[in-house]
Amino acid sequence: MSVLSVFNIFLRGLVIGFSIAAPVGPIGLLCIRRSLVDGLLVGLFTGLGAATADAVYGGIAGFGLTAVSSVLVAYRVWLALFGGLFLCYLGIRTFVKAPVKDGASPQQSGVASAYASTFLLTLTNPMTILSFVAIFAGLGLASGADRRGATMIVAGVFAGSAAWWLLLSSGTALLRIRLSDGWMRVVNHLSGAIILAFGIYEIATTFSR
Repeated sequence: MSVLSVFNIFLRGLVIGFSIAAPVGPIGLLCIRRSLVDGLLVGLFTGLGAATADAVYGGIAGFGLTAVSSVLVAYRVWLALFGGLFLCYLGIRTFVKAPVKDGASPQQSGVASAYASTFLLTLTNPMTILSFVAIFAGLGLASGADRRGATMIVAGVFAGSAAWWLLLSSGTALLRIRLSDGWMRVVNHLSGAIILAFGIYEIATTFSR
């Protein structure tokens, strides 16, 4: 495989990763809320947790690990139930959390928690694997035997997803200096309520799938 072919595969993965990450859902809302209230670093690591999970699922699809994907899809109801409960927890926690004071540096534990929470939350949606499988197959990239190509497309997926989260968190963080503590509390209450609603909806629809 030539260098040009490898780079082309990487670019395809980058576009796929960016496209999958871009639609705004509960994780996008978490990233926006954390970038506004907790600062750029926490918002960015919120997105990177999701990007890592996207790369994991992309790797399962890209390397042809059908046994792993079959197990995850078989347990999709329980994973979705866990994801819904986790969203409810995050929604309530967001609603009651006090804004970070201007100029305060985020604690290392806060950054790690932001990363881990969205990583786990994204992994609770195993249907993402099927999306990757379908996209890779449609583009002729689902050859598990081609380890080099699979590695590059997974790297591209992570880079594309991370690029979106960097754009979203940095763009949102620019608005932070314009918001007072009162508006920060409004952001917490509104985003917490919406995230809780996402969680309740996820739980309500889990057993109808």
